[in-house]
Amino acid sequence: MASVLIIDDAKFMRTTLSNIFTRHHFTVVGTGKNGEVGIELYKEKKPDIVTLDITMPVLDGIQTLKEIMTFDQHANVVMCSALGQQKLVVEAIELGAKDFIVKPFNEHKVIETVKQILQVSSD
Repeated sequence: MASVLIIDDAKFMRTTLSNIFTRHHFTVVGTGKNGEVGIELYKEKKPDIVTLDITMPVLDGIQTLKEIMTFDQHANVVMCSALGQQKLVVEAIELGAKDFIVKPFNEHKVIETVKQILQVSSD
């Protein structure tokens, strides 16, 4: 099954997403608590998909996305946003993110979004 990297500063969110992906037979190859850690993990693990929180310390989601896209233009990145972050989500999509999911996470929506991105990228 597909490999997933989760980048979010909130341990609760990393755990929640890990549990969702594990239940649906995805392999969680790593979790990062900020963008800096996430970029290193991305380079090391080369996951099929990344969930990336928009607001984080050290490097925020937009900066992290820009960095990932500089060395992998085909990265499958899904932004994780809170309500009211539409402007940042639009910016992320323009920078190359494939889609976004909104907190609190709806398990069905998370899996549906990720499967759709993986389907498109494999065509």
